[in-house]
This record gives sequence, C-alpha cells and structure tokens, in this order.
Amino acid sequence: MLNGFINVNKEKGMSSAFVVTKLKRILKNKGIPFDKIGHTGTLDPDGEGVLPIAVGKATRLFDYLLDKKKVYYTEFVFGKETDTLDESGIVIKECDKIPTESEILNVLRGLEGEIDQIPPLYSAKSVDGRRAYDLAREGIKFELKPKRITIYEIKYVGKKDDAFAFEITCSGGTYIRSIARDMAYAVHSLGYMRYIKRIQSGQFTIDTAHTLGELENLHIAENIIDMESLLKDFSRFDAPKGTQRLLDNGVRMKLNVPDGPFAIYIDGELTWIGEMNPEDKRIDFKARLK
Repeated sequence: MLNGFINVNKEKGMSSAFVVTKLKRILKNKGIPFDKIGHTGTLDPDGEGVLPIAVGKATRLFDYLLDKKKVYYTEFVFGKETDTLDESGIVIKECDKIPTESEILNVLRGLEGEIDQIPPLYSAKSVDGRRAYDLAREGIKFELKPKRITIYEIKYVGKKDDAFAFEITCSGGTYIRSIARDMAYAVHSLGYMRYIKRIQSGQFTIDTAHTLGELENLHIAENIIDMESLLKDFSRFDAPKGTQRLLDNGVRMKLNVPDGPFAIYIDGELTWIGEMNPEDKRIDFKARLK
C-alpha cells in the first residue's frame, strides 16, 4: 500500500476535490494500491500552486499539517471591490482612490501579526450547517465570525500592469482575499485579489511540485514524500526496551517523553504520533502510522 505525500502543482480552474479525484485515477491506472487519499488544505479553483495530497496512513497527519505556514504570491487591484473579493466575482463597489506605492508600504506592517480576520462571504465556512458561498449566491444575508490567524510577513514585490504584487507568509486558514480587502480599506480605497499562487505549504514548495499532467508520466514511487521527512521537526521518542509491544498496542504508559506532539519510534520504525496527557502524565496515542 502507498503511504506518503504527493506534492501537486494545482493548475488554475481546478477545484482541490477535482485534483484528488484525478490523482486517484492516475494511481489506479498505474496499478498502485492505496486506500485513503485527500488534500491537506483547500486551494481555491482560481488559485494555482502547491496542493499537498496525502495517501494512505499519511492522511492521519492532516491535523498536524493544516496549520503550517503558507506562502503565497498574489496580485491586488485597487479601486474596485467584487462580491467574492477575487477576479471571478461581480464588481459591487468602485472608487477613484488608487493608492501609491508609498501609501501601500506605509500600511503593510499594520496588517501583520495575530489578527481577527473576517472571511469572505463567498467561502467554505459553515453557517448553520450550510456553506457560506451557497447562502451568498442565494442572496441570503448573514455574517461570518472573525477567525484568529497570523500574518507573518507581507512583502511588496512591485507593480504588474494595474496591480500591486505581494508575497505573503501566513498561518493556515488565512484568506488572502480578505487581506486584499483590508489593505484597500487601510489606504481608503477598495480592492480585490486578481491572482494567487501558493508557493509553499509547510515543507512543501513549488519547486518540487508536479502538475497532474506531469504525474501521469512520472514514476510515482520516486516522487512520494515519506511521512518521516514531514515529521523531521517533531521531537523523536524511541521506545525503551521492554515497552515496545505495549506501546505498539496503544497501551497508555507513564514515560519521560517530549512536550507537544512527538513521533514514536518502535524498533527504529515510525509507528505513532503521541502527546503527553497533562492530567495523568501518560501518553495519548493520536495517530497510528504503521
């Protein structure tokens, strides 16, 4: 069975779900056995770039990868706002104010740090059991609660035609479209996101990503990223002699283990992701990887 990650370079116009479906077909056509498959964080259909796909037991690492840092290249247009906050939407507001480069540079630092970001109305957020974008399309009025996210850095890249280009490093769950809106308001203008490309997601980078077309002609086994490589920043705990069988069966024990999530190795093999339970000081087994 195939276990690990495939770093896909998603092309514009594809949904993340479509990429997963297409990759399933590619693996089946190549005769590669697998059970589960899924992506580690949605990238909008209009977006391009890094979309890590987990296969097999690697899908159990979703919770540990979703909040990793993301890096995007993006372009914002000022003077207009669309209902979706991107190029695919309908223009709902216009103004004459087009900021200068110096005005943009003056507000960047104020947009960085931990903030409570309001997601776009056209988003996959759940509202009373329904997707926000469905409600927005039906013209139903609703509000979305702010979400605490972190914008580590907004780097101004320069002007491209009538747009301003940026490289943004942020936490998982950040909406770049919302940054376009908030930046525009900060310079007393309106704005939307014209283009977005994810160039990094955690340890996955664009220079090692492959399009679906490329993956059809590549040897998948040579391009699978193993789970150990993705967990290299996790603390490692090697099971002491005499405890291997108990740990392998998920028996909770009191042992001197690292803080936070850590990788448990049994007989030299990656077997579990574990965490210390703060109440009884025993190991909680979070994900079995073998």
